[in-house]
Amino acid sequence: MADNIARVFADAIATDPTRPLLTWYDDATGERTELSGATLANWVAKTANLLVDEVALAPGDRAAVLLPPHWQTAAVLLGCWSAKLTVLDTPGDVDVLFAAATGADAAQRWSAGERYVLALDPFALPMRAVPAGFADFVTAVRGHGDHFTPYPQGGEADAELLARAEARAAELCLTPGDRILVDATAYPDPADWLLAPLTAGATLVACANLDPSRLDARTATEKVTRTLA
Repeated sequence: MADNIARVFADAIATDPTRPLLTWYDDATGERTELSGATLANWVAKTANLLVDEVALAPGDRAAVLLPPHWQTAAVLLGCWSAKLTVLDTPGDVDVLFAAATGADAAQRWSAGERYVLALDPFALPMRAVPAGFADFVTAVRGHGDHFTPYPQGGEADAELLARAEARAAELCLTPGDRILVDATAYPDPADWLLAPLTAGATLVACANLDPSRLDARTATEKVTRTLA
């Protein structure tokens, strides 16, 4: 069983970094964003470098990721796991916190050393107005390096997260080369919408606010082989 999320991610893109790895839809807004493995890896590396070089975090430090499923959320989570941080679910003391602009108030339940806010803009544009007490993630992360060497060992929670992801991948009978469509609103757990495809070597079409009337057409367009909806 895999026990290192950063290694699983690296393996998922090793065969062909140029192929679409994560395609993101939001049927409520019409958003569609497609990222190759190389592009997502670039965002992940920048995030990990931000955490290590700018925030000066070390393995075992704690993070809160108060973000809905989104392609930028994937970058933040994978960046945290690459830096060997522990991502907590229960409000408490953390070293760094990421929150969506629409949910910044919920972050007040957490005590955090550094706070970053994400507008979750389809084109990752910087925010025009940043809430007090936060830094704009997009602005902060862009200046960091495109490469990051993950720690050899996984983080404290990696094995448990990957075990859940592998169980989900087995339930869906995912195999390398599959393309899975996930209703990310119905399945917000990263083990479902992000890690299960990665552990199986599959690519991912994640959709928020999935419109059932578009499902068949999207499955055909995206060459989906498995659906979690």
